[in-house]
Amino acid sequence: MSEAPKFSVSEFLAACNQVLDFSFSSIIIEGEISSFKVNQGKWVFFDLKDEESSLNCFMTAFQMRMPLEDGMKVLVRGTPKVTKWGKFSLTVQTVVPVGEGNIKKSYEILKAKLAKEGLFDPSKKRPLPAGLSKIGVISSTAAAGYADFIKIINERWGGFHIQVAHTQVQGVDAPDQIIRALKYFNEHSEVELIAIIRGGGSADDLAAFNDEQLVRAIAASKIPVITGIGHEVDESLSDLAADLRGSTPSNVAELISPDKHQIIEHYQTIISRLGHTIVDKINNLIDSNRLALSSTKKNLLLKINNILTIISSKKQTLDVLNPEKILQQGYAILKGKISPGNHIEITTKHQIIAAEVTNVKTRNN
Repeated sequence: MSEAPKFSVSEFLAACNQVLDFSFSSIIIEGEISSFKVNQGKWVFFDLKDEESSLNCFMTAFQMRMPLEDGMKVLVRGTPKVTKWGKFSLTVQTVVPVGEGNIKKSYEILKAKLAKEGLFDPSKKRPLPAGLSKIGVISSTAAAGYADFIKIINERWGGFHIQVAHTQVQGVDAPDQIIRALKYFNEHSEVELIAIIRGGGSADDLAAFNDEQLVRAIAASKIPVITGIGHEVDESLSDLAADLRGSTPSNVAELISPDKHQIIEHYQTIISRLGHTIVDKINNLIDSNRLALSSTKKNLLLKINNILTIISSKKQTLDVLNPEKILQQGYAILKGKISPGNHIEITTKHQIIAAEVTNVKTRNN
């Protein structure tokens, strides 16, 4: 035999797995499920097949994010391995149905399960926060739906503080990215409302929003969640779990922002009506009470004249008693105790004099 690398069985299998890890660290394979089974409620086994071949797959029950069954066409993300028994297998990380029929079947099974748990109960829905000013948005910032949302919300009101978490909104990686964004907003932000938005697309494009863990994360959010996913005819389990559903991203913008043009027009109408009402009431009051108003006016003028006369008399009295008037007449004002040896202050028209009292005599009238 020619020289060739020599391995033990375990060493060779380990070397094969190293090559596989290097070449296919994570791959996505499309196929149809067959021989699906769950062991002990923990381990999931199935074959992924096409017209010619079949691939053994393994995953934990926790990783099964949507209901699966034989005959479903799916996308599987995983890592190829050679087991210690020499069997080639795909260790699955995520799996999602593809094709409208398969997605709908999985959707209906999961919807019934979560509805039975009360996850979609209307009594759990929270209203939009009053005085909303801080919004967290989860979307792809490159998507047309996101651009429509921002455009409309700024045109209608503006002034919102919007914090955006950019995520994928379709594909096998989208649910986990959206879940992480939800967790971030709940734990590290001050937003008052979370909006999850995504424009229209096919059933495959929107399938990520039927992910069980994502739906549970929306229902468990401490911050109210509004969704706008797809078009009006589209319904996802994320929509059912949210506190409020908008039919589209644009509709979400309309639901959470007042229309400043309508508000201005509304108040202009109120002011106009109020002005007309006030004018009418004044005219009616004048017409019905013209004579009474004339008599009241005369009495009021008489009282005002009497008051002005009294004020004038009081003013004259105050003028006579005004110390400055006395000084103008050549008199002086003394301050201090008038007794021999005391110092006093003498104020005249133009001077303030300091003096000492040397003698005090009693004046006979």
